[in-house]
Amino acid sequence: MEAILYICHGSRVKKACEQAIEFIKKCMAQNPVSIQEYCFLELAAPTIEEAYEKCVQRGATRIVVLPVLLLTAVHAKEDIPNELERIRKRFPNVEMVYGRPIGVHHHMIDILIERLLETREELSEDSMVLLIGRGSSDPDVKRDLSQIAQLLKRKVGLSRVDTCYLTAAKPGLEEALFTAKQSSYRKIFIIPYLLFTGILMNTIKKTIKARFAEGQKEYILCNYLGYHPLIGNILKERFTELSGGIDRVPHYA
Repeated sequence: MEAILYICHGSRVKKACEQAIEFIKKCMAQNPVSIQEYCFLELAAPTIEEAYEKCVQRGATRIVVLPVLLLTAVHAKEDIPNELERIRKRFPNVEMVYGRPIGVHHHMIDILIERLLETREELSEDSMVLLIGRGSSDPDVKRDLSQIAQLLKRKVGLSRVDTCYLTAAKPGLEEALFTAKQSSYRKIFIIPYLLFTGILMNTIKKTIKARFAEGQKEYILCNYLGYHPLIGNILKERFTELSGGIDRVPHYA
């Protein structure tokens, strides 16, 4: 019997975890697979091991693992696969396959456009966009977010879309905001490329208010991505990709 195990990141902020659980439950309701469980990589319960074991207890003979992560970084490449490999040794008779993160996908561009439009602010020739990623030391994160920025730029017809990061990568948030301040663009649309609310969103708001609120520039902070229904569609695609998968944990190149 097949099972789906959704792995979310986890957060110290209770509301962020509640948002994740609510979203995953909606995904479960739209999926015909009878055994479905969710878990968190860190900072929240249930753990990966607890949810994996529950799948087995419910009768799973094959577990499809879907990482609910925006970009391909160390969590997706190493942390989760290593944990799954350790857990799988406890259940050698259960087949397990591991899917790709959300990554670069046209649906993500659609969500970004929605976040821009819902501000009800006009996108004009004197407008630019700043995409803010969580950040990682993994170069694939910068590659993917830069590709997403270029796709957004082309689809909307923007003159400029910059990227920056909250941690572990450059440019940082303050550096990118200062660059935008020095530019010729009057309106700076800021989109947090984040799934959930929490400490990082608060950091963005405080930085803009403390350092960049005054002056001739208009800083328009958009909503974070959130657990949009289109992300549910991407997860369905990731599940379909694994139909007929093989019994191993792939590591990303």
